Amino acid sequence: MRIKGGVPKQPVFIPLLLGTTREGRLSECAAKFVLEVISKRNDLTAEFFDVRDFDFGGSEGRSMKNKNPQWRDAMLRADGLLIVTPEYNRGYPGSLKMALDMLLDEYDHKAVGLMGVSDGPMGGARVIEGLLPVMRIFGLAVSGYTVYFSNADTLFATGAMTAGEVERYTKSVNRLLDDVVFLARSLRWGREQLQST
Repeated sequence: MRIKGGVPKQPVFIPLLLGTTREGRLSECAAKFVLEVISKRNDLTAEFFDVRDFDFGGSEGRSMKNKNPQWRDAMLRADGLLIVTPEYNRGYPGSLKMALDMLLDEYDHKAVGLMGVSDGPMGGARVIEGLLPVMRIFGLAVSGYTVYFSNADTLFATGAMTAGEVERYTKSVNRLLDDVVFLARSLRWGREQLQST
């Protein structure tokens, strides 16, 4: 098949989901850092979603999407998704899974970028490994880059990262975002041009 024209380069819309409700969560600091990096780019816009704000009461799975219409509406418009999640006992928080399970078709053929947070030196590597098959079931295209916020208890202890840490993590986040934007634009073109034929 011959493709006419190029992939449009207008900004993509990618919500950022913070996936834990725990008190004292350091992943909130990581999410705020990512949002600050995003604010300095002109190739994407983001909307922040916190699972603390979701209504999980009295229902399960996709029946909950009607209780959380802003989340569904955002993902219907979205070109991709960014997830910031801590690692709890080598896994992901139940609240993150509940939030994700509200939707299904809304994720299909969209990009996702994953960012892990942990107090250890691996930066949530195990939680990212655990999320990969879940992302694929949802039909999300996972970026080959991941951001690992390691030693979060010291990284965010004072509320301010060192200049070296800011530089390092800004570079890492931007590398992930570059890839997610590329995937998101490519997949948007595919959804618009190929699924209509």
